[in-house]
Amino acid sequence: MSLDTTALNRRMTHFDAHEDFWLFGYGSLIWKADFAYLERCPAHIVGWTRRFWQASHDHRGTPEAPGRVATLVESPGEHCHGMAYRITPETLAPLDHREKNGYRRVVTELHLDDGTTHEGLVYIASEDNAAFAGPAPEPEIARLIDTARGPSGANREYLLKLAAALRDMGHEDAHVFALESLLR
Repeated sequence: MSLDTTALNRRMTHFDAHEDFWLFGYGSLIWKADFAYLERCPAHIVGWTRRFWQASHDHRGTPEAPGRVATLVESPGEHCHGMAYRITPETLAPLDHREKNGYRRVVTELHLDDGTTHEGLVYIASEDNAAFAGPAPEPEIARLIDTARGPSGANREYLLKLAAALRDMGHEDAHVFALESLLR
């Protein structure tokens, strides 16, 4: 049912020779940084939009009742706001495990809120992965999120914490906030 991308991601060696580099988080990585990092800073990437189009069979749902979690879809000219973390290559092993359900490492340009730009890494679950659920009406996505629960907790918690974190950062996300409204 799900595609474990751990081995594929470990073949991506782009940052192996770096002492440190930036990682961009746009979902639970914004509010749940349970990994080692050297520094963190609000940031955004260009050309992507956050969508709850990825099924979660391993964290916020089960194989029998998958939840929905965020991924990015290409959207020219759009900005996706999140959190950037300066990490070392050793941090990738636990992140690869965390993001194993269809997410692949992708090199991207990060724009930190301090005005600097860096080459960085983001995990994206593209539509060619086995857990990609794709677009659906927001009420349907909200219903799935409301009822799903997995080893990492209620899917509802994931969405509500993400919405709160974006609001605390001062950023709007129409899709996330519409789903939040439907849950409340």
